[in-house]
Amino acid sequence: MINITFPDGNVRQYEKGTTAMNVAKSISEGLARNILAAKVNGEVRDLNRPIDTDATITFLKWDDKEGKATFWHSSAHLMAEALESILPGTKFGMEPAIENGFYYDVDTGDKQLSSNDLEAIEKKMLELARQKNEYVRKEISKSDAIAYFKEKDDQYKLELLEDLQDGSITFYQQGNFVDLCRGPHIPTTETIKAAKLLSLAGAYWRGDETRPQMTRIYGITFPKQSELEEYLKMLEEAKKRDHRKLGQEMELFMFSEKVGMGLPIWLPKGTALRTRLEDFLKKEQIKRGYKPVITPHIGHKQLYVTSGHWDKYGEDSFQPIKTPREGEEFMLKPMNCPHHCEIFGHRPRSYKELPLRIAEFGTVYRYEQSGELHGLSRVRGFTQDDAHLFCMPEQLKEEFLGVIDLTKFVLNKLGFDKFTAQISLRDPENKTKYIGSDEVWEKAENAIIEAAKEAGLDTVTELGEAAFYGPKLDFMIKDAIGRSWQLGTIQVDYNLPERFKLEYIGADNTTHRPVMIHRAPFGSMERFTGVLIEHCAGKFPLWLAPEQYALLPISERFEDYCNEVKDKLEQYDIRGYVDNRSETIGRKIRDTELKRIPLMLIVGEKEVEEGKVSVRKQGEGDVGTMTIEEFKAYLESML
Repeated sequence: MINITFPDGNVRQYEKGTTAMNVAKSISEGLARNILAAKVNGEVRDLNRPIDTDATITFLKWDDKEGKATFWHSSAHLMAEALESILPGTKFGMEPAIENGFYYDVDTGDKQLSSNDLEAIEKKMLELARQKNEYVRKEISKSDAIAYFKEKDDQYKLELLEDLQDGSITFYQQGNFVDLCRGPHIPTTETIKAAKLLSLAGAYWRGDETRPQMTRIYGITFPKQSELEEYLKMLEEAKKRDHRKLGQEMELFMFSEKVGMGLPIWLPKGTALRTRLEDFLKKEQIKRGYKPVITPHIGHKQLYVTSGHWDKYGEDSFQPIKTPREGEEFMLKPMNCPHHCEIFGHRPRSYKELPLRIAEFGTVYRYEQSGELHGLSRVRGFTQDDAHLFCMPEQLKEEFLGVIDLTKFVLNKLGFDKFTAQISLRDPENKTKYIGSDEVWEKAENAIIEAAKEAGLDTVTELGEAAFYGPKLDFMIKDAIGRSWQLGTIQVDYNLPERFKLEYIGADNTTHRPVMIHRAPFGSMERFTGVLIEHCAGKFPLWLAPEQYALLPISERFEDYCNEVKDKLEQYDIRGYVDNRSETIGRKIRDTELKRIPLMLIVGEKEVEEGKVSVRKQGEGDVGTMTIEEFKAYLESML
């Protein structure tokens, strides 16, 4: 017999070799019908895989992240089966589940797939799903696996097999489709009730531009048709809110091929928006004891060798800049933290100076593959609202709680009131990805877990998502249409202070090593702005809007009065402009609505005679006629 421990701590005994499905059925048939996979001793596994040792078990449903990932990974295999039945001889590459759905990289040979082919593949997927075929796991020797894919002449799977150890290889089969795969998968295809193949894209094999280009098929599936319909509605709304589209319409930012891909240029209105965001946070940081600093855009390569960034990311970064001096190399700054470590270490420090909180809106540069660039969300140059706090170990928890409070303040002020805090820990099964000892990692991880609990945050824990130098707390917000985004982040770091030999003199008159907290409530100004544009559909909060009003004269006879009104409003620090185009008032109103200007002030003969303006609110219509002082009070009431 083996002991199975449930999430509530309850323990039951089962025969060795039982399965998660059998365990679920012993609790209730209803539970068994609704689970997709199980987490056994922390590993997500098929429900029908034998359990041979004492284990902890967590059942995964559709609402669980790992449950969805298992469902979508299985759906990728179903899509491959459908494609292979339509186009025999298709060869298959990678097939991961992604945040929403899955993709599969395929090589269809001489047949070029187009969007017109997707509907037929979808129909075939659902036809196959109704066959209720089981996903069957089979352990296979490396020689047999190689023989199988040689017969299919699939060079992609044969290449993947080169990296696998004999005895660790598994095949999965459902229906007539067999694939090299670690799994896990859902029990049968019958759970897949709705499917939509969303798009096609080109993708180089293993992300290498020198390798063959394959076709990447993106898709998504659901256990209910109604959920697919809801998702497609959300996609339509997302298209309307796309920050790339709205950013162009509202003249906030641009890109230039001559400047370079992934390097955003902020236009005057976008600069006004971004500056107001920065000023908001700078003001709050000063209140909380932060000291602003400015560091260069480049640094000596050795700085990043010391920090560990060169070893981890150097090969994939912008390459070093050589100077006329022999052997001297600089790098575009990929991180602000090494510079801030140098600020701490430039002179002796006393415990009386701690905590030291230094902050910088620092621009950094990271080379991203061209295919991964996406508007402001994924760029090659971006500005972080970065700060680093250096403190004594006994101050760590209080400082971490202070940063949590600041991050919550920032998110709430900008309307992101729905969020989950993700505790990102290192992967206990693969510690080679990280620097530092087990002891310091345990201290850092416990500090985050305790602080998040004390702050009353709604948390989830993800193994393997830590930074290479320390664990972190990531704020996963939900936007107005239900999408999740990772924005603010807080990280605990014992390692960089060690690598930079940072010290302070303690009360005992001996040297001690500080602990470092990395934090960025916005994350990056570019990505945050992109998310904010889509969250509010370009209708920014009044305090943040680059232009709070537009003055619309009915004819050019009233432009002088409009300019007088604008001058008065500027004295009150109320931002706006006069639309003096030779257009009808109806056209001016429509165009102002499209620009998402919060308020319109319409001026005709009556308004001039009475010394007033007619106020119209974005998306709502007429508010009434007001004097300048009344309008000032009205606007202030909405701030």
